[in-house]
Amino acid sequence: MTKVLMKGNEAVAEAAIRSGCRLYFAYPITPQSELIEYMAKMMPKVGGTFLQAESEVAAINMVYGAAGAGRRVMTSSSSPGISLKMEGISYIAGAQLPAVIINVQRGGPGLGDIQPGQSDYFQAVKGGGHGDYHLIVLAPSSVQEFADMAGEAFDLADKYRTAVMILADGMLGQMMEPVEFKPAKTAEEIEALNSQHHDWCICPNVEGPEHHHHEINSLEIDPSVLEQHVYNLYDNYATIEKNELRYESYNVSDDNEILCVAWGTASRIVKSAINELKVEGKSIGMIRPITVWPFPYQEIDAAIGKNVKKVYVFELNMGQMLDDVKIAVNGKVPVDFWGKVGGIVFTPAEIKTKLEECF
Repeated sequence: MTKVLMKGNEAVAEAAIRSGCRLYFAYPITPQSELIEYMAKMMPKVGGTFLQAESEVAAINMVYGAAGAGRRVMTSSSSPGISLKMEGISYIAGAQLPAVIINVQRGGPGLGDIQPGQSDYFQAVKGGGHGDYHLIVLAPSSVQEFADMAGEAFDLADKYRTAVMILADGMLGQMMEPVEFKPAKTAEEIEALNSQHHDWCICPNVEGPEHHHHEINSLEIDPSVLEQHVYNLYDNYATIEKNELRYESYNVSDDNEILCVAWGTASRIVKSAINELKVEGKSIGMIRPITVWPFPYQEIDAAIGKNVKKVYVFELNMGQMLDDVKIAVNGKVPVDFWGKVGGIVFTPAEIKTKLEECF
């Protein structure tokens, strides 16, 4: 297969189309505007529906409706736009609807700026909307991984009847890298995907052998019914935690003196610093959570081993993943943190300096 040089925003859009996405609803916001522009251009060419909604609130409720019809549907936005979608995301979670949500993060809080950041970790993995629920949250570190996660996200959403978020950032959305795409799904394959949810979705709701009147709803007036519903949701989440955990173990060995934890594009910068220090004889490993929910608690614990003296967390925020890492470490060794905010990205040299101070 031929590799194509593409921006991350465009690559994930193309991958979503190839994965059978034929419904896309969104509202423009930087730094993900190329994604919505690409979908506007390409969706009509494949018989899909593109609609620029009047707001982020409208867009996520359109996703709710399309997901209720059992179709592969996607929306995308950036940090403040995702905040506006949060009520609808909670409704989608409560109604157990499969959908894909892409967040190309920017600096925050508030409107922040349009530069890259990792300021939405709390929002994504701690249930930014109301109620008890989780999203599967995938965190890519390259344009290739960003694109690959589009198909994976749709498959996971369908498998578990849940919303899946791809948590990228402005740097990944804007950078260009070579990408190799999987073959596009055929019309027959897409129809099979659309029909897999007929036992619960509202379509087809016409006279015939498959006629039904399924109801899609997240409102349960009876407390005992709602209680059991939430228990059922968490049984599903437990299965996801058991089966769908993903992480990368980089240069992890028994002689590591420091273990780094970083996610997304920040992990690439940390890798560069680790490689430079490795040449100088320093042994440093890294765990990169690929699913930031579910989170690799046990894997971080196991990577500490006998010789790690410190765990160092690096993020483009003020330490939002830090609490999860501390839970994983459980007091075995000290945990340090260093981050950059405001859309400013740290450099390998800065990371290297921080790590050298540990020896």
